[in-house]
Amino acid sequence: MHRFLLKSKIHRAFVTDSNVDYEGSISIDSELMQATDLWEGEKVLVTSISNGQRLETYVITAPAGSRQIVINGAAAHLIGKGQRVTIMAFANSDQPIKPKRVLLDGENRVLNDTVL
Repeated sequence: MHRFLLKSKIHRAFVTDSNVDYEGSISIDSELMQATDLWEGEKVLVTSISNGQRLETYVITAPAGSRQIVINGAAAHLIGKGQRVTIMAFANSDQPIKPKRVLLDGENRVLNDTVL
């Protein structure tokens, strides 16, 4: 039996900007993408810790070390600059998966990689 399991999680990310006029997606610092095994174009679930909104979009790469988390397009009406979010990606597997996880501080620096 295949199951849909958590594979990547960025917890308590701080949204550094939002851009309604962009066609869509979430920009994530490439170092955070690498730490959590996220690929450009990968579908993610974004949940706002600040207001409870949830949305699905795809990842685009922000410059390494920029610590950027930018909500783009229509999603910027739901989640804006200054909010805290959790970003998750899932995989379909017939075996257990050990998710790659990071917990961030208020400046999107990794505090640890053992969230949950």
